[in-house]
Amino acid sequence: MKIGIIGAGLIGGTLTRRLAELGHEVSVANSRGPASLAELATETGATAAAVQEAARSGEIVFVTIPVRNIPDLPNDLFDGVSDDVIVVDTGNYYPRERDGRIDEIEDGMAESRWVAKQLGRPVLKAINTLHWRSLLEDGKPEGAAGRIAIPVAGDDEAGKAKVIQLFGELGFDGIDAGGLDDSWRQQPGAPAYAANLDAQAARRALSEASPKRKPELRAAANSSIGKPA
Repeated sequence: MKIGIIGAGLIGGTLTRRLAELGHEVSVANSRGPASLAELATETGATAAAVQEAARSGEIVFVTIPVRNIPDLPNDLFDGVSDDVIVVDTGNYYPRERDGRIDEIEDGMAESRWVAKQLGRPVLKAINTLHWRSLLEDGKPEGAAGRIAIPVAGDDEAGKAKVIQLFGELGFDGIDAGGLDDSWRQQPGAPAYAANLDAQAARRALSEASPKRKPELRAAANSSIGKPA
């Protein structure tokens, strides 16, 4: 499968390594340009690409950059990209540590709904619950005890099924976590977040989540976008 990855940090770099290792044709991009990814490309066999190229080079495109940097992506990033191409947002909103205030999210919009609005493109939300080291090291064969579940939220049922199948190849049980507006159930602070639960426990955790964001996960009064407290 051809896969594009926008962002080469801990999650993006790990996805590049794991997916290339499985034989997928990976194009990876970051904000510093293809030359900065030469070492990763040599290590993995992935193609170091410009951001626009990565967006146009996959059946699935992972966007794995800090939430505050989403508006800095090119406005035409997905112009002309087929509707069949699945875009997966792996991000989390951390207003105090990194992202600053984003009013729409503070007012209750699901994080990935906001990302979709900025991109002008439907997205799925996934991998945001998983630490990069778990993604690298903790995959298990299908049916193995303790196999970690990855919730996948979004409005594209066929897209979710395809992404869930890909996660199975990586050694994880992708589970349908509902529509994109339900993706708050897997945001930071929710029971399923960073818990490395199996499928049964993850479904239970999603059902027990509260839409009310914990005070420590909200922006401080003096925060503005791009200015963490």
